Amino acid sequence: MLLQIIYIIAISAEAMTGALAAGRRRMDMFGVIIIATVTALGGGSLRDMVLGHYPMGWVRHPAYLGYVITAALIATALARWMHHLRRTFLILDGLGLVAFTLIGCAVARNAGHPAAIIMVAGMLTGSFGGVLRDVLCNEVPLIFQRELYAVVSLLTGGAYVLLLEAGFPETTVTLGCLAGGFLIRLLAIRYRWEMPKFVYHEELH
Repeated sequence: MLLQIIYIIAISAEAMTGALAAGRRRMDMFGVIIIATVTALGGGSLRDMVLGHYPMGWVRHPAYLGYVITAALIATALARWMHHLRRTFLILDGLGLVAFTLIGCAVARNAGHPAAIIMVAGMLTGSFGGVLRDVLCNEVPLIFQRELYAVVSLLTGGAYVLLLEAGFPETTVTLGCLAGGFLIRLLAIRYRWEMPKFVYHEELH
């Protein structure tokens, strides 16, 4: 139930970030709604396609689309004030990342997949809505160039699998991983933890 509430808050926040990204690219309202929807629900949809998990989450629960579209429209109406909420969005995004990851891991685990697939499913759910948003907006995805993001998702998924294999109760594991993953994400933002970057300059002769 807790994850469900966090999930609804997170997809609404992600939809708003998607709407603002579309606005920066001067898209019309149809484009805004599409980008918002892809940002909020794209990771879970990609996970379901990879795992063959049907019907997809938003098809099973059409209300999710309503939350996403409403959040996108609110973002367009309040766009000029949204920069004041940047810190709030970062916090909600971090919480959403970990919640999406755990939901993705649970879906893969319930389908009987091995540990590696469970972790990948969690990462796809948590991270790839933002990747799809950035690709559609013709930008380098933020998760490939900013503070630890997908890595936090993988660490959360790994902890989830290991703790369940160790025999801890699922509710305890879920709450522990939610808190731990969220804390790591906040620390990554605060101290700008990043993966090493590969920089290549082609020499012209």
